Amino acid sequence: MRYYIIAGEASGDLHGANLMKALKNLDTKADFRFFGGDLMQAQGGTLVKHYADMAFMGFLEVLMNLRTVLKNISFCKQDVLAYQPDVLILVDFPGFNLKIADFAKKNNIKVYYYISPKVWAWNQKRVLKIKKVVDKMFCILPFEVDFYKEWGMEVDYVGNPLLDAIAAFTPQNDFLTQHNLGDKKIIALLPGSRKQELQYLLPDMLAVADKLPEYQFVIAGAPSFNQEHYDSFLNGRHIPVVFGATYDLLHHAHAALVTSGTATLETALFKVPEVVLYKGGKISIAIARMLVKIRFISLVNLIMDEEVVKELIQEDCNAEQILKELKPLLDGEKRVLQLQQYQLLADKMGLPGASEKTAKLIHEYLNR
Repeated sequence: MRYYIIAGEASGDLHGANLMKALKNLDTKADFRFFGGDLMQAQGGTLVKHYADMAFMGFLEVLMNLRTVLKNISFCKQDVLAYQPDVLILVDFPGFNLKIADFAKKNNIKVYYYISPKVWAWNQKRVLKIKKVVDKMFCILPFEVDFYKEWGMEVDYVGNPLLDAIAAFTPQNDFLTQHNLGDKKIIALLPGSRKQELQYLLPDMLAVADKLPEYQFVIAGAPSFNQEHYDSFLNGRHIPVVFGATYDLLHHAHAALVTSGTATLETALFKVPEVVLYKGGKISIAIARMLVKIRFISLVNLIMDEEVVKELIQEDCNAEQILKELKPLLDGEKRVLQLQQYQLLADKMGLPGASEKTAKLIHEYLNR
C-alpha cells in the first residue's frame, strides 16, 4: 500500500513514527510519503516537509504567517494528488489537515484520521464537516467515543499512543554523566517545540530557576531548534539543554514545568509532579477564551475531569506564581497527592498497544 501521512508537530511526528513502524509489520511492502519530522524519517519513506516549517501557535500568529500556511496547503494538495496514495492518514494538526481531507475526499482518496481534532473543545459543529470528509476516525481519548456518538458518528477507540512510546523507552545508563549533570535533584523544563512557546514561556521558567539554586534545571530541547537558539534565552546561565532525550530527562526528573500540550500527559505518565504553563499573544488568548468551552487545558485534567495539575494561563503565568505552585510539589503532602492521582490516571489510560491496534484496523479497512 501507498500511505501519505501528515503530522505537523513534534507529538505528531512521534505518533506518526510509531504508526509507520506498526504498519510495516503488517504490510512489508508499505511505501510512505509524509509531512513530519526526524522520527518518521527514521522509519523510511520520503519526508516531503519538516514540521518545523509548519507549526504556528495561536490565531494571530497563523494570520501573520498566512502566506506560508497557504503555500504549504497548496503544495501538499499537489503532492498528494501526484502520489495517489491508497490512503491519506492525518495525525492531529486539524487547521491544516481538515483542509487536506476535504481536498482528498473530492479527489476520491480515502481519508483516515489518527488522533482526533479537539472538536469537543470549541466549535463542535466541525464534527459535521469531519463526517463528510473523513472515512475512518481513530480516537485516543476515552471520552471522545461518546462525544462523536452524540453527533451520529461511529469512531474507533484505540487507546493512547503515548503509552506505546513510554513502554518502548529504555533509559540511557550514562545520561547523567553524558550531560554533566551532578547530584542535585533535577527540575525539567519543557518549553515546547514552537518558536512562540519559547518566546512566551522560557524566560519565566528561567526566572524560576534563578530562585532555586539548590536544584539543577535542565531544558528539553526541541529538534526544531539548535543550542544557539536556546543560548539567546539563557543569557550566560549554566542550564543544560538536552536534545533527543526528553524521556531520559523525565525519567530522572524530580519535578517539571511543562508547556500545555502532549508533554503534560507524558510528564504525568512518568510520575513527575508538574505545573502546566500556557501563554500567548493577547489577541490570540482573548479569542481562545471566547471560543474554548472546556474546563481545563491540560490532557491530565481533561482525562481525569478534575484539577490534578495546576494550570497557569496568561496573566497567571509569571515567575512568581510558577514558583509558588512549584515549591509544594518538591516535597510534602501536595507532591504525594499528585503522585497518587497520577496512578489513577495511569489506570484510566489502560495498556499500551494503540499504534498496533490502529495499524491493524487501517490494514483491515483497506483490504476489505
